[in-house]
Amino acid sequence: MKNRSLVLLCLAAVFVLLMSLPFLVKGCGFLALFGFIPLLCMERIASETGMKHFWWWHYGAFVAWNAATTFWVCNATVGGGIFAILANALQMSLVFGLFRWVKRRMKGSVPFLFLAAAWIAWEKYYLTVAQISWPWLVLGNAFADTTVLVQWYEVTGTLGGSLWVWAVSLAFFGLMVAMSDGRFSDRWNGKARVAALTGTAMALFGPIVWSAVLGARYEETDDPVQVVIGQPDFDPYHKFGGLTQDQQNVVLLEQFRQGLQGAEGPVLLLAPETFTPDVLCNDVPSGRTFQRFQAFLREHPDAEILFGASSWTRYEQAERPSANARRLGDDAWYETHNSAIILDSAGRYGLYQKSKLVPGVEMLPYPSVLGPIDDNLLGGVAGRCVGQQEVSNLVFRGDTPVGCAICYESVYGEHCAEYVRRGARLLTVITNDAWWGDTPGYRQHLNYSRLRAIETRRDIARCANTGISAFIDQKGRILVRTAWWEPAVLKGTVNLSDRETFFVRTGDVVGRLSVFVFLLLLVAALVRKR
Repeated sequence: MKNRSLVLLCLAAVFVLLMSLPFLVKGCGFLALFGFIPLLCMERIASETGMKHFWWWHYGAFVAWNAATTFWVCNATVGGGIFAILANALQMSLVFGLFRWVKRRMKGSVPFLFLAAAWIAWEKYYLTVAQISWPWLVLGNAFADTTVLVQWYEVTGTLGGSLWVWAVSLAFFGLMVAMSDGRFSDRWNGKARVAALTGTAMALFGPIVWSAVLGARYEETDDPVQVVIGQPDFDPYHKFGGLTQDQQNVVLLEQFRQGLQGAEGPVLLLAPETFTPDVLCNDVPSGRTFQRFQAFLREHPDAEILFGASSWTRYEQAERPSANARRLGDDAWYETHNSAIILDSAGRYGLYQKSKLVPGVEMLPYPSVLGPIDDNLLGGVAGRCVGQQEVSNLVFRGDTPVGCAICYESVYGEHCAEYVRRGARLLTVITNDAWWGDTPGYRQHLNYSRLRAIETRRDIARCANTGISAFIDQKGRILVRTAWWEPAVLKGTVNLSDRETFFVRTGDVVGRLSVFVFLLLLVAALVRKR
């Protein structure tokens, strides 16, 4: 019994190591391809020895993986971080537990096919439907810092990477089982052994070769636009008590003035998320920051500013306008938003409200149910931001649609693809990652933008308040970047594009097929006699 527990503990440690390093260490994405083999070995040992309460073993392994890779969330909110780790691991364990149930009802390789389909279907649900959504550890994200391996995300999207992880792990695990029980040498003929080895090699190396071919053949469009990124480096924990908004405006505009030196023609000036809190959506031009920016643009009429704002909308009415509205007075309510605004020298502006909101911090899931609990028992501590129902683009220089993903939105591939479906020729990301401190969080977040560049084949200009700001090309390569927690001005060009990738045109085919296979096999397991 002690030896079995020791073996399981060692296998769990290897699983956590293989699945964590791709998210923590540069260039280790390939390790994720073998990450689930130790967990599958644990399950095999538990099944063959009749082990009870194995659920705690795989749940503990998932908790350790989540904690090792996303512990930094606790820097922003301890309670939220612990909940994210435990709840996300619980959902992973439920998927794995469902696989074990199917394995008791169906034989052969079908339960393992069910496991891969169920896992990817769950990721699909996380990315598109769930209100309590934390898709940070989607398996395909493991290659975010190894983009040379996944240029084919332009076809499959990130869930194609999840499929690759399962294909390789299951293929190698199947070979190991066949060798350990003697089937490979005693019962398989030569053709069967060659087929098994060839299939495993193709699962491992096929996507790598495909990526190399796509990467070599892809040529970026040559339609440059000048962009200046201002990284003001304001500590968010002191932002509202250290400098006034007017003082912050001076710092940012001085960076823009520096970046505009020697520039000719149209220039997009990019400022970070939630840069200013003085935007009333009922009357945007009345804001002091808006007016100060417009005055600056009159001095530089070829430039336009895209900036983030913590905005709000006022309602003069007795009836509550929405479940997320808060009372402002006897007959007044207000809603808050996380917004992106683009402004030109003539005062023309466009407004986009962030729609993929962070659960708990920005958005209260299921507000009609949880809202009264939050109001009456918790004192209204949950975020109540209101976002757009549909994606929309901002417009630069009157004729160039620009998609602006605000912080958390850049984690969602389908969401960013929707900007392109609606005509975006360039993608921008504005964010404020300083809440997490100097941890892997902001580096992971930066790398996820690289995946969005490949999926959509769009250049990305990324502006982060404290870093890392960067220019990313259509192959997901970081061309130039700033340092972390330093004021910086980044000046360069990005290329516009009108192309649409297969992923943009068709959406997430891998996810949809996985949902279909999952449901089909689940029904088969339910109707099948034990």
